[in-house]
Amino acid sequence: MEPVLRATARVLPVSAAGECLLLLDQDPGRPGELRWGTIGGALDPGEDHVTAALRELREETGVVATAEELVGPFHRDHRHFTYDGRAYLGDSTFFALHLPRDVTITFEHLEPGEVDNVVEARWWRPHDLAADGRLVAPDLPEIMSAAIVAARGAAPA
Repeated sequence: MEPVLRATARVLPVSAAGECLLLLDQDPGRPGELRWGTIGGALDPGEDHVTAALRELREETGVVATAEELVGPFHRDHRHFTYDGRAYLGDSTFFALHLPRDVTITFEHLEPGEVDNVVEARWWRPHDLAADGRLVAPDLPEIMSAAIVAARGAAPA
């Protein structure tokens, strides 16, 4: 079966200390296999990447930001993956966002399919995440490093 093309917008919040906020989740097709990944998801019909990034940020963390606060996009990738037993080709566009480390995170706005599958939010340094090993993608530490560079190159909001 041909993979479904899935365009996504992703947000990597960056703290002043150079950490990125990630989410620990599981693929419902592989219960118990937890992995750290970025905030984000598929574009809704008619939605652009910035609008989707801001919507996903609010849904997955409760954080409300503006388009002017996003930095980038700083990275784009294409990768094959499966989710809930279905094959996809992801086309992901990444944005960075300056965010205070003490911001309140809530999972109250998760979509029904994300409830009980998104289980934790945590700030990570790229090398610490690499050592942890529970990565949604093997190059996530490099993408985090690129987000930190992008965020540091832009003036904080």
